Amino acid sequence: MSKQTPRKQSARKPSAAKQTTSQEAAAKQADAPQATGRKKTSGTDSGAGSAKAGGGRVPAPAAAPAPETDGSPAKELSRRRLLGTVGAAGAAGLVVGGAGGAAGVAAARDDAPEALTTVGSTRVPFRVAGGGHQAGITTPLQAKGHLVAFDLAPGTDRKAAAALLRRWSRTAEELMAGRAPDADTGVALDAGPSSLTVTFGFGHSFFGRTDLTKRRPAELDPLPDFSADALDPARSNGDLWIQIGADDALVAFHALRALQKDAAGRARLRWQMNGFNRTPGATAHPMTTRNLMGQIDGTNNPKPSDKDFDQRIFVGRDADQAWMRGGSYAVVRRIRMLLDDWEKRSRHDQEKVIGRRKDNGAPLTGGSETTPMRLDANRPDGLPVIPANAHARIAAPESNQGAAMLRRPFSYHDGFREDGAPDAGLLFVCWQADPLRAFTQVQRKLDRGDALSPFLRHEASGLFAVPPAAEPGDYVGQPLLEG
Repeated sequence: MSKQTPRKQSARKPSAAKQTTSQEAAAKQADAPQATGRKKTSGTDSGAGSAKAGGGRVPAPAAAPAPETDGSPAKELSRRRLLGTVGAAGAAGLVVGGAGGAAGVAAARDDAPEALTTVGSTRVPFRVAGGGHQAGITTPLQAKGHLVAFDLAPGTDRKAAAALLRRWSRTAEELMAGRAPDADTGVALDAGPSSLTVTFGFGHSFFGRTDLTKRRPAELDPLPDFSADALDPARSNGDLWIQIGADDALVAFHALRALQKDAAGRARLRWQMNGFNRTPGATAHPMTTRNLMGQIDGTNNPKPSDKDFDQRIFVGRDADQAWMRGGSYAVVRRIRMLLDDWEKRSRHDQEKVIGRRKDNGAPLTGGSETTPMRLDANRPDGLPVIPANAHARIAAPESNQGAAMLRRPFSYHDGFREDGAPDAGLLFVCWQADPLRAFTQVQRKLDRGDALSPFLRHEASGLFAVPPAAEPGDYVGQPLLEG
């Protein structure tokens, strides 16, 4: 990712020729709010075993870092020049993937280098003055993600761990602002921040290694075993956890590489998982994403507008461990989908397994995607319209004493297995104030009879305490490590 000054220089200089009337009109359009494809949609069924939070975007609450668009004169000029080149119809195609996009791309190829689009220039703050939540929790889902865990190197004590978190926080702040850190590799040179977020968490084992066991919250106790688990210890847990998300693959990799280099001598890579979501603007209109099973997935996620959202997702002010107040707990699971088996089922059978229609995500009891499920509706033969073991029924808050979690995962595809089956599925990430009352409660019920379970394999797992965002001048986790 380039430094601020070089990136400004990379914007095309204004031509000496006078702009045409149509170009001027397009440039004026650039001054108005632009659609980026990052529209708000509803969330997802809360089940721990299904696929992801909606590829429609999860709106951020007021306390969360809000995405920004770099409004510097050079970038605004670049954006106007781009819009002026492709024309109004082409610009709309670039933003929302609609008609006219092909013409815009053709024009762009003939007129390189390209300026930053609104997708590339969107910036999410790393630090939050006065407290707040880390970015990457309620931030809209990004197109590319990396999940990575580290173990502290032998001899790394509390002081050394603090130095690492200070260095990581400084690097993350630079990258999320679209600036290059020290000794930059140039991987993302010329790219904007592209909604990059970097989120840090602490695993159960971190506290013993840093002599902080008295400050380890009870909510971080290991998750129970589930009968469907086939977990690989080498790809589970870890002392430290980082979630990286961006709308550009090179920007995401750049952040991953920079943070890995920062860890040298202090922490060693334990595992890494790479994922993806739908790219902003890939559909003709904003909509909830589909998972790798082809189901619309993202309908019943808690929404920041819900009156009890903060209570469910973020640690309250009365928490025993003060350093976690305003933070959240992330459950991470690698869930392989048995796609060959799933795709052999008829569409009718698939819909009965999920409890929702495949074409529009509506519950089997009728309506649209956002219509509430009528769990008490029966067919003429007396059987429930939504089967008793349907995933949507079992995972619903109504079936779990109101338990809910904010699910924000990525899909993954890691090639093919020896039998030719795709090694693909879900990098499940969910957020909650108390994992025992949210993830664990729902997963226990799913474990006892979810119709979707035969098509899933839970292969890795982790639980991490994610503290609040760093305030200006501080680093993530400072109240824990220096309190």
